[in-house]
Amino acid sequence: MKKSIYMLLFAFITTIAVSSCRETTTGEKVEDAVEEVGDEMEDGVDEIKDEVDDMTDDN
Repeated sequence: MKKSIYMLLFAFITTIAVSSCRETTTGEKVEDAVEEVGDEMEDGVDEIKDEVDDMTDDN
């Protein structure tokens, strides 16, 4: 009886320890990727705006 209780307790503690040690979740990776794409789009829009400003300043 004692052995089975110890085994269940060990399994529970191991499960908790392993699940709490994860570095990043898939959701966090997706969130980071979305933010990176958003930043790149913003940079692209700024470049286009600068080009349009340069073209209109010449005329």
